Amino acid sequence: MPSCHHAPRAGSSCLEARHEEPPISTDPIARQLLDAVRPELGYRERAGKHTKFGEWYADNIAKDPDFKTAPWCDMFVSWAADRAGVQGHVGEFALTTRHAKWFKKHHAWSDKPEPGAVVFFDWSGSKKIRDIDHVGIVEKVVGGKVHTIEGNVDGVWLKRKVRDTSKIVGYGLPRKVKVAPKAPVTIQPVAAVNASVQSAAPPATRNMAATQGKSLDVVWSPGDAVLPAGLLFAVVSTAVTGLRFKAAAATSGGRHRKR
Repeated sequence: MPSCHHAPRAGSSCLEARHEEPPISTDPIARQLLDAVRPELGYRERAGKHTKFGEWYADNIAKDPDFKTAPWCDMFVSWAADRAGVQGHVGEFALTTRHAKWFKKHHAWSDKPEPGAVVFFDWSGSKKIRDIDHVGIVEKVVGGKVHTIEGNVDGVWLKRKVRDTSKIVGYGLPRKVKVAPKAPVTIQPVAAVNASVQSAAPPATRNMAATQGKSLDVVWSPGDAVLPAGLLFAVVSTAVTGLRFKAAAATSGGRHRKR
């Protein structure tokens, strides 16, 4: 199952946060994320370790029912990001170590807290990403203490906590994650595909290796109005196969490690 432990009650540096109005963040991403998590304060894990965050993650992200009862601190963060519409800046993870590495990869890792930051903990105090075992969201920083909102704390709760920095490995800063805009998906007509292939082809005879070790010799020049039917079919088939392969690879690469 994904790693996401909570601090022991005895001897913990964690104190209950006082209920006071937090300052308003000037970062719109942080504000949206915090607006999504505050209404969830007081949520409690149901019998059998079921949570609505695990169920959402299992159904929409992992496509794996085992996540419905998995440790849910990071799935809560992912759920909140989706709810706020900032998942591109926060990520959608269940495994805390992988989530931290994702922020580092996007040059959005910091050792300084700020409202809306995703905070990563290691209760042993190692300061190493590989040892991270809990995650939350920074609400504010007051007097050297980090005020957070976290899921799966004190056994089953979603609540505010106050942390010192001795157990904090680092912070992921959603505002620093650059999200590339998604290009609109359009279906090109065959004529357009034909034209694009003509413009990209070399101006001479082309030999194409056909399937099953055979050779298909096609003579064609850019002046031809239309590709030979056999070549057009081979090009379109290759493009479709490539798209299917990329889609399958993207899906398999998004799975989360279990323990």
